Amino acid sequence: GHVGAALVLGGVDSTGPHLFTIHPHGSTDKLPYVTLGSGSLAAMALFESGWTKDMDVRHVQIKSILTLIIHQRQNALNLVKAAISAGIFNDLGSGSNVDACIITGTGTEMLRNVEMPNQRVQKERSYGFRRGTTAWKTESVRDLVVDEGVKVLVGEAMDTT
Repeated sequence: GHVGAALVLGGVDSTGPHLFTIHPHGSTDKLPYVTLGSGSLAAMALFESGWTKDMDVRHVQIKSILTLIIHQRQNALNLVKAAISAGIFNDLGSGSNVDACIITGTGTEMLRNVEMPNQRVQKERSYGFRRGTTAWKTESVRDLVVDEGVKVLVGEAMDTT
């Protein structure tokens, strides 16, 4: 089989913050917000409706930079939590918790389980079954390949020059 990975790459350099996607087939994008994976369509819908330019410090002029950073961080984190939650609830393969990584020019902060909107609950009973407890009445194995052969075609050879 094939192994593939969909990657979101983020960072900050001398020109500011950057966000990239690297798709399993190799294409890349550079966008202000990105989503990848099985829940990405639901997450993208929230980013498209909730992202604003003032979430990027380069586009805002405000007197207090500390106020901006706190405001910007909280708004962006709330949007990310909502987008990931949308992916979780609209796709069975998207897990059950929200992780976020905040990347700034001074470092990164990994927020594990910052929100757990779809937490698994304890089952009322234990449903453990011994191996072999599911019986079947009949078994039928059929060969799906009926006839296979190689037919040699006579003619001109392929030009390989």
